[in-house]
Amino acid sequence: MTVGEVILLVVAGIGGGLTGSIAGLASVATYPALLLIGLPPVTANVTNTVALVFNGVGSILGSRPELAGQRAWIKRVIPIAVAGGAAGAALLLCTPAEGFERVVPVLLAFAALAILLPRRAQQSARVADHRAHRIKAAVEAGAIFLITIYGGYFGAAAGVLLLALLLRSGGATLAHANAAKNVILGVANAVAAVAFMVVAPVYWPAVLPLGLGCLIGSRLGPVIVRHAPATPLRWLIGAAGVALAVKLALDTY
Repeated sequence: MTVGEVILLVVAGIGGGLTGSIAGLASVATYPALLLIGLPPVTANVTNTVALVFNGVGSILGSRPELAGQRAWIKRVIPIAVAGGAAGAALLLCTPAEGFERVVPVLLAFAALAILLPRRAQQSARVADHRAHRIKAAVEAGAIFLITIYGGYFGAAAGVLLLALLLRSGGATLAHANAAKNVILGVANAVAAVAFMVVAPVYWPAVLPLGLGCLIGSRLGPVIVRHAPATPLRWLIGAAGVALAVKLALDTY
């Protein structure tokens, strides 16, 4: 690798870390950078997944204040993320990409609109029906499993899908939903990365500069979410999701 390629990867990593820890769009910045230095698509994908482990570490460290009250729920969800990340890695190694490529633009557009639309006020005084609560929890767990499968498979904009789910399924603020998203996708990505380290063609010279940039950017992202006005930031994330959905649709269809 040349010095210019190393600088490119560090800069792309910082951008990916910022966008990943804020909106789950890390791969939109990091994956093209790996293609630009000449890696073939599969090698770029698995190398990207390994480098994004640093993104998970930085974003979780930066999200600690918002995670303090969510530990019990996150502990219940982590096994789902582990299973989803493992399944996504297996799919990448065993199946062609066309199936996911065709459905992702639609899912991403739906998730972006879900983030943009205002939420109904939570009726906390009403006691929820226990059976309805269990059904809602099961549906939420199933959706998280499917999103983490995609996260382990490729992951571009998986964070937008998960962020939309967390904002819509409960009363979490943007900062708290973003913190939970960082942990769940960080776990799924780490599981997939371990699998790729063993059996996939990871290009290790690119992992360190890209990972270093991701660590720097992802450490700053949660701080921005914590202090930025929630509504404009939510609109920015939603608009970025819509724009990416349109681009992916044009590339796919």
